[in-house]
Amino acid sequence: MRLIALETASEQCSAALYLDGEIHCVRERAARRHGELILGQIEQLLREADVPRSSLDGVAVGRGPGAFTGVRLGLGVAQGIAFALDRPVVPVSTLQALAQQALRDDRRPAAVLAALDARMGEVYWSLCPVQGERVGLGPEQVAAPESLVVAWPVGERYGLGSAFATFPDLAAAQGLASEAEYADALPDAQEVALLAVDAWERGEAVAPEDAQPVYVRDDVARPASPR
Repeated sequence: MRLIALETASEQCSAALYLDGEIHCVRERAARRHGELILGQIEQLLREADVPRSSLDGVAVGRGPGAFTGVRLGLGVAQGIAFALDRPVVPVSTLQALAQQALRDDRRPAAVLAALDARMGEVYWSLCPVQGERVGLGPEQVAAPESLVVAWPVGERYGLGSAFATFPDLAAAQGLASEAEYADALPDAQEVALLAVDAWERGEAVAPEDAQPVYVRDDVARPASPR
């Protein structure tokens, strides 16, 4: 299977190429420059791997929640590529992709709290259960950090995301040892690609026009139902 994956919902802009089990990724933290970077990142990956666009099976994309402009950009680019190639799109939760990073170093907590700074004094968050080599996806929510009610399962707790840097008290409030280990994490196309392969095998790829962003703030945009 060959997939190109995009993640532009945060300050980090990243693209990944999944080639039959191998993942190649490029990333750059450059707020408000995603539109300048993402197409170049895609072309770099395809060129370095000597893979023509026409050989791609589909396009994966982080579909939010996240920065409104970034989410729309990622979906738009993914849809454009998919329409041009007549290929499907695999939308992946940005929070689930963030949580999946917790398993990079062979940690296996019971659950991962993925939390992104949502601005306006709030965080986007989801408690993602760990299921073997993958994280699942809990309800995607937005709330003030002091009002988070997290139903942690029994076992090791883990959390990551920019919300822990913006709100230093959040880690202690959730019974986590320190924010220093995970506050720098941002959603990444590497995990979008990994989760997209699983979603593809479950039959969750959709036509380009059916790939929709997910918002959890009603006053920013009408929320779409998670897939």
